[in-house]
Amino acid sequence: MVPGRDGLGLIDDAVIACRDGIIAYAGAAAEAPSLDALESVDCEGRWITPGLIDCHTHLVYAGDRAAEFQQRLDGVSYATIARNGGGILSTVQATRAASERELIAATLPRLDALIAEGLTTLEVKSGYGLSLEHERKQLRAARALETERAVTVRTTFLGAHALPPEFAGRPDDYIAAIIGQMLPALAREGLADAVDAFCETIGFSAEQIRRLFDAATSHGLRVKLHAEQLSNQHGARLAASFRALSADHLEHVDAAGIQAMAAAGTVAVLLPGAYYFLRDTHLPPLNDLRQARVPIAIATDSNPGTSPLTSLLLTLNFAATLFRLSVEECLIGVTRAAAQALGLEDRGTLQAGKRCDLAIWNIDRPAELVYRMGFNPLHARVWGGT
Repeated sequence: MVPGRDGLGLIDDAVIACRDGIIAYAGAAAEAPSLDALESVDCEGRWITPGLIDCHTHLVYAGDRAAEFQQRLDGVSYATIARNGGGILSTVQATRAASERELIAATLPRLDALIAEGLTTLEVKSGYGLSLEHERKQLRAARALETERAVTVRTTFLGAHALPPEFAGRPDDYIAAIIGQMLPALAREGLADAVDAFCETIGFSAEQIRRLFDAATSHGLRVKLHAEQLSNQHGARLAASFRALSADHLEHVDAAGIQAMAAAGTVAVLLPGAYYFLRDTHLPPLNDLRQARVPIAIATDSNPGTSPLTSLLLTLNFAATLFRLSVEECLIGVTRAAAQALGLEDRGTLQAGKRCDLAIWNIDRPAELVYRMGFNPLHARVWGGT
């Protein structure tokens, strides 16, 4: 199965050849060049896809928010919980109290659950430190995951996630601190691959984020944005003006935002786990995104408050069931489009010259990867040819 430019590109009786961790050939066995392989593996007719990519997670954190989940079951809104000092700030408190090693130890079981379902690449955001010391700690813990497991990690600095208590009532001062202190240090230390922000009435304004993105660009960092999750703050259009890698959530995106994303090549990252967990009812405008040919990726949004989800396979089912994405759209959403959302051109499809990241499945048809709930048909995972 080769997610190509216009579809899945299903190939029967295929061969994949790898040299030094890179695909040398992927295609029909009958058309394969003469291969003098050091090792051959017979997959016995199993289906092969690119390794799965989770392009939006908040995987590194301490504590949980089960008590807040119970509050929401009792009718309290997410916004009300956040305004009363819960939400993101409760995770900030737990994360600040944890050491780097404790954060790594807490994260590994979540990462292992994703890897067990064929994950080979993921993005990890900071945003639960909200100070240079603790954002640095989070990003270091995220980077360290690559030394603990055979996986590729892209890190995103999300300092503009919430207003920390020491800056209560002073959002402009906090953005200034991010721009003047945090961002230069983290960029200098090479801890961030991109910069993100939360553009929302309970987050930061478009103008504040514009200043942040100007600074990020000056440090050579690409940007992404939490946009239009709870309301339309025109974040998608702002993100597109910076040629952002992605705009994520998008339940309330408008036509102008979609057209701007299409023109900029900005990927729409849909997060059905958060939609499900928050019991949202406002669907993202899928048909408008399709008609504008905006690339659509899907991710877990794994986080303690709004999507405590560590299954990309279940995410596929949510995307199909809740958002009515097709099987093809779902699978492209966690391979080719997800790679694009991370700015990774070297993976996400099975083509010569791409990384040999593979997932090998015990299935009879691709629809099984989207259809099943709570069942893992992974046979084997290949990361960089190994």
